[in-house]
Amino acid sequence: MRTRLSTRVRPCVVALSTLMVATFVAGCGQSGGSSGGSSADDSKTLVVATHDSWAMSGDVLAAFRKKTGITVKVQPQGDAGQLTNKLVLTKDSPLADGVYGIDNTFASRAVDEGVLSPYATTALPRSAAAFRLQGDGADQLTPVDYSDVCVNVDDTWFAAKGIPAPRTLDDLTKPAYKGLFVTPGATTSSPGLAFLLATIAAKGDGWRDYWTRLMANGTKITSGWSDAYEVDFTAGGGKGDRPAVTSYSSSPPFTIPEGKTQPTTHALLDTCFRQVEYAGVLKGSKNPTGMQEFIDFMLGRQFQAALPDNMYVYPVDTSVRLPESWAKFAKASPKPYSVAPSEVTRNRTEWLREWRDITSQ
Repeated sequence: MRTRLSTRVRPCVVALSTLMVATFVAGCGQSGGSSGGSSADDSKTLVVATHDSWAMSGDVLAAFRKKTGITVKVQPQGDAGQLTNKLVLTKDSPLADGVYGIDNTFASRAVDEGVLSPYATTALPRSAAAFRLQGDGADQLTPVDYSDVCVNVDDTWFAAKGIPAPRTLDDLTKPAYKGLFVTPGATTSSPGLAFLLATIAAKGDGWRDYWTRLMANGTKITSGWSDAYEVDFTAGGGKGDRPAVTSYSSSPPFTIPEGKTQPTTHALLDTCFRQVEYAGVLKGSKNPTGMQEFIDFMLGRQFQAALPDNMYVYPVDTSVRLPESWAKFAKASPKPYSVAPSEVTRNRTEWLREWRDITSQ
């Protein structure tokens, strides 16, 4: 039987080929189709484009329908990169009424391409101000949740070997940890890109040298989070041989053995990159009012409280009580790394090219 961690959907592993170029578009427009076409009464149907990690409880969506009379039809469109690029390529004939799941690494692209309509919600919790998009587009994308991508370590493995666990990004380049770290690739996974951005934020222009040293120390690159965590990570449920991995600060609670009260892993909170996910109304939406209502609902306590157990992310309403295991063992980073969305948009292609050259040597 697969563990809950193995079935969690938050760490997307679908390919990020659209980081470079979008080569295809699925579901162009809202016309028909069981996956989310508009109904005869557009005001009672809301089509929302999302990433593939959408997994909100049906009970929560039923509560929205009961409150508003609107039925939400979700259209998964790949990961955050694929989602954003499909919205750009279909902006003249939008494939949905609204979007959830554009994150801070792709927000500027969506804003710059003009795919969104302004909506200044009055439902934003006070704590959510810290997660608002900086610069252009703050009135187009509303923060809904966030997560921290961090290095995770297997405490049980290090204790058995009598080796202190690494604590910092620099530790991963030291001889004591040679061949012990695995991370998904920056060009093929969302967590992999986030880890790259963490190193860029931490090292500035020295990030290339850092990655050269990281690779020289035996770092393994995989195509996605699933391979890194579930196959290569020693605490991932398989027979991995690497006790350090790129994952999430919310991962440790899922390593609590049955009948036990403590996880066997912990996240290095000084290595984290913060991902913020946004929702917005698409320009040309057939039901903009419905999407505005849904954005307000997503900021409400019922939706916010359901986020950790359903989508494995933190609510932007920090007054919402987290599950007990999260409160104890899934603490968010107090000082996560960040890179301005506009800087990511401006440099992403070049950074990924340079990263690929370093890691393929």
